[in-house]
Amino acid sequence: MRLRNNLAMMLGLAGVSTGVAVACWLLGWLWLPNLERALYDSALTTFTRNRAQSQDIIVVAIDQSSIDGIRNNPSYARNYGTYPWTRSLWARIAEELSASGARAVMFDAVMDERYTDPSADLALTRVLAETGLPFYLGVSSHPSAAPLPKVEPSNVLPMPARPPEPAPVEPAEEEFVDVDEEQVQPQVDPEAAARALAFPVRTDGRALPRLESEPAPGMLIPNHVVPPLASLLPEVDGFGLVEVEPDPDGSMRRTRFAYTDGTNSYVTLPVALAADLFGAQELEFSGRKMRLGSREFAVNPDGSAELDYGGPLHERFHVVPLVAVLDAWVQRSQGKPRGLSADLFRNKVVVIGGTAVGLGDNKATPFAATTPGVSKQLAVVENFLAGRFIIESPVWVSVLFALGLSLVSAVALMMLRRPALELLWLLGLVPFVFLMMGLLLAFQRVHLLTALPAIAGMLSSMGAAALNHFSANREAAFIRQAFSRYMEPKLIEQMVEENQLPKLDGEEREITAFFSDIRGFSTFSERFKEDPRALVRVLNMYLTRVSSSLLREGGCLDKYIGDAVVCLFGAPFGHSDHAVRACRGALAAKAEVDRLRAEFRRDGLPDVYTRIGLNSAKLFVGNFGSEQLFDYTAIGDGMNLAARLEGANKAYGSLIMIGPRTYELARDFIEVRELDQVRVAGKTEAVTVYELLALKGQLPVGKRETVARYHDALALYRQARFAEAAAVLETQRARDPEDGPLAALLARCRKYEQTPPPLPFDGVANLDK
Repeated sequence: MRLRNNLAMMLGLAGVSTGVAVACWLLGWLWLPNLERALYDSALTTFTRNRAQSQDIIVVAIDQSSIDGIRNNPSYARNYGTYPWTRSLWARIAEELSASGARAVMFDAVMDERYTDPSADLALTRVLAETGLPFYLGVSSHPSAAPLPKVEPSNVLPMPARPPEPAPVEPAEEEFVDVDEEQVQPQVDPEAAARALAFPVRTDGRALPRLESEPAPGMLIPNHVVPPLASLLPEVDGFGLVEVEPDPDGSMRRTRFAYTDGTNSYVTLPVALAADLFGAQELEFSGRKMRLGSREFAVNPDGSAELDYGGPLHERFHVVPLVAVLDAWVQRSQGKPRGLSADLFRNKVVVIGGTAVGLGDNKATPFAATTPGVSKQLAVVENFLAGRFIIESPVWVSVLFALGLSLVSAVALMMLRRPALELLWLLGLVPFVFLMMGLLLAFQRVHLLTALPAIAGMLSSMGAAALNHFSANREAAFIRQAFSRYMEPKLIEQMVEENQLPKLDGEEREITAFFSDIRGFSTFSERFKEDPRALVRVLNMYLTRVSSSLLREGGCLDKYIGDAVVCLFGAPFGHSDHAVRACRGALAAKAEVDRLRAEFRRDGLPDVYTRIGLNSAKLFVGNFGSEQLFDYTAIGDGMNLAARLEGANKAYGSLIMIGPRTYELARDFIEVRELDQVRVAGKTEAVTVYELLALKGQLPVGKRETVARYHDALALYRQARFAEAAAVLETQRARDPEDGPLAALLARCRKYEQTPPPLPFDGVANLDK
């Protein structure tokens, strides 16, 4: 009877929920595209991680050990210089890989500029010609490049490699032949370049994506291919684009196999390699299929495919430092053991790419926020060889799945009407959809949309729960109304759930206390002495924005003291990660204040800075006060230290200072600078304090260098070597003049140089207030 009476409502609820979810997806509401990317990344890393190393591909890495090894080897440095090395080095690498039986070599780089020594370019060209090593090189595109003429593209398959006879050459005395530069590197013939770079692509009427740049949001300008050196055109077996192809959030998840500049069609570098491996004369798209020689791959309707990384680069591939290959060439040339396995490169596809952080080729993938850009090229090649690209399911399948999930949710909750089931259903809905996506990724290589069905199911579930509980609990409503003016909303909800009124008692628990204050608020408020209402409006705006940042991280607002904000993390709700939440909240509050400062500057208002102190400790938390008026707060020395840390920022020129226990609990999630060891007034034991700078992995390289130099100077300072510490600080301050802690420690070092402190010097500062 219940089903019969409510069936129409159930169907309507499922249809409306699905329609709203589809509208949100199409319009980008509720951050659904971002949520989908996050869920996809999580499912990909959870269900498709394959720890087995590829047996077909090996990586020759331009890593930091190779850069240092070549620079520190006098013979190598004399012959090849510092990075970027002369192309004679790549000639040696190609020669060694050819002699080692490499199947093909893909170089994730471009060579479109002449080297100062033309004989170095000639060395690479000569080795490629003599060995016949299948060699594939990247090309870039740029808006300022001259367009190439239209040609009839063709893919000429490479000749089989001819392993060269090793010549006993002493690499330490490598000599370059003086030749006429124009003879070595003649001017690029545009038609010859177009014939070498263009690739035959056949479509079923769909348009290839254009090579474009986006210098500003919404502004697209056409790109043209930049030809490589003229001498390489006849010797390199294939050229391909090395476009980054990021998603809107900057992460590399997919690839488009072919592009056009409006005149010719060009393929990506992995396609150029795979075409020859598969004996392909052209790349063909037909519906949701892509054919390359003897292989056929499923692709998305727009001709793209998502990448199955299988895991981080160093888990999926055997990585050999480039310097080891160069050493092997030296040893072989001298008739000595090579130091590498004889079968290491035999019949393998060798991918050469940069992995050193200093090369600046770090990109984001689902497996890592920063990873070498060659990871994407490796994934495309490996997916070609394994035949396992990931494709998106048709949109109608995801919509149908969302409708079915919405209908099942509505029927189950409205039929059973169990509060516990409503909670369990909502908690299990996203994991269920996530599991479905993961299984399809793992076993079918199909990406079923997750965010859209999850939102549709949640909307339907919430609608069903709302209908089940249409008659609100009057007692709960009365409690909310009675206490809403006196207590933090989250605490009221806790009282409602626990069905009890506040008590004038508490409990001891470890929490993180947050204190913030506006620097120079008295000076700031003087600006509004003629218009106090304007001051109230500005202060309300500031407190609202800062408070919202803290509440988003689960903080409980304790009180406002003028312009100061006091917040608790870990109470009344026992978050085990209260220190991490507090750090995220402090950084979010700082970012919100930075945005507010920009608005103030625009409106002609005075500047505002916020100093923040965080400290984690066991505190007594609860409702304190009288029967007439009480407040949910915390008391204890830990609260006092948090307040002192906020004020201590002034002496150190920092903005967010955290105590030692907060650092201990959150150290794996944050980037900090150890500021000093301090002794609080009334205490004899010194504590270490830190400056919170960023979340883990988000600290800029320049600031990371500043922090490292500060730590070096701090170590010297604690040894009472003030002049040496000052010298380190002066040098880094020239590079980062705005850094407050640098200036503060430098001033202290200069002071102690003039007036040495009493010995023995313990390096501990006193916080008097």
